[in-house]
Amino acid sequence: MRSRPVRIAIGALLALACGAGPAAPLAPAAGPQAGGVSPAGLILQVDEGERRVRRSRADGAPGLTTPFILKVDRRNGGSQHLMMGYEEIAPGDSIRPHRHLVADEIIFVHRGSGRVGLGGREARVESGATIYIPRETRITLHNDGTEPLAIAFIFSAPGFEELMRDNSVLEGEADRPIDAAERRQIEARNSWHTVHEAH
Repeated sequence: MRSRPVRIAIGALLALACGAGPAAPLAPAAGPQAGGVSPAGLILQVDEGERRVRRSRADGAPGLTTPFILKVDRRNGGSQHLMMGYEEIAPGDSIRPHRHLVADEIIFVHRGSGRVGLGGREARVESGATIYIPRETRITLHNDGTEPLAIAFIFSAPGFEELMRDNSVLEGEADRPIDAAERRQIEARNSWHTVHEAH
């Protein structure tokens, strides 16, 4: 029998695959679980969760321009083992090459198409595709289409969500541009779990 976190993650992917519509305006973030309380699980629609907007780059470095949602992690649902998020990558945008050091990742393509680089391979992906990224494997994803590339991403261990929080603000909060020095600090602080290639 599958463990509860795995059943929740599989259920979330199935909900995404069954034709959920485009994201609505961002909803408030779910709060952290009270200490010592067993999590009750979450039921989230495609537009629900901790919705965030990436901070602008004062140093002119390229980056993704679209909001994203942290759906399940230690703060949202109280999972100590899994992390899940959802994002729509704008046409022309890319997830820059990187490796995860402590977690495997699965990306499910909910809508759209693009090109993925995985290790030494490159392939086209379209709606319904699944990408499995073992830890320590180089991954990059580029939306070369004309519509958003909507993806759900699941990690087998926590960590990456904190890098995503460092690089973003909750929607509705004021932007805090990231300069080159802070960008280096953020990447150094999170280097125990994620390593990006140089620009």
